[in-house]
Amino acid sequence: MLNIQLASKYATAIFEIAKEEKNLDGYDKDLGKVRADVFSIPEAVKFFQNPLVPQQAKKDLLKRALDKEVSPTVMNFLMLLVDKKRIGVFNEIYDIFASLKNKEQGILIADVTTAFPLTKKQQDALIKKLMSLTGRKIKIRPHKDASILGGLILKIGDKLIDGSAAGRLRALQTAMRN
Repeated sequence: MLNIQLASKYATAIFEIAKEEKNLDGYDKDLGKVRADVFSIPEAVKFFQNPLVPQQAKKDLLKRALDKEVSPTVMNFLMLLVDKKRIGVFNEIYDIFASLKNKEQGILIADVTTAFPLTKKQQDALIKKLMSLTGRKIKIRPHKDASILGGLILKIGDKLIDGSAAGRLRALQTAMRN
């Protein structure tokens, strides 16, 4: 819980800077690059979370990995996180930042679980349909789960729609028992 509170403070701070500079998408791109290039690697996450690793070693690795790849402000933010011993919660900071950005821009995230990846055409059709139903911008976050057999499971905010074959079979099974 403490990590989430700390992450929230740092995420809010970088969000406010991005908002003030009218560059939410640029900061999102840079922070997303940091996550993809560094914090998506389990060994790197362990490295940054290890209190026995010297702070300078963490800074040097970030500079080598991301020099000229992200804005100076984002690099300074990363150095601050290292100095304050908060770099280990970067993924949580990014998640909160992305959530704040999406809320600011009126974007809803739709978690879509399918047995097989959706084609670009299917994703576009789904986005168009969801936009017409919600009246808001939609971004799809795809997930793959072969156990649903077919169809899809859609989660937007606190709403869950199970249109999967496995879900329909469970419903049929329940109806037959009653």
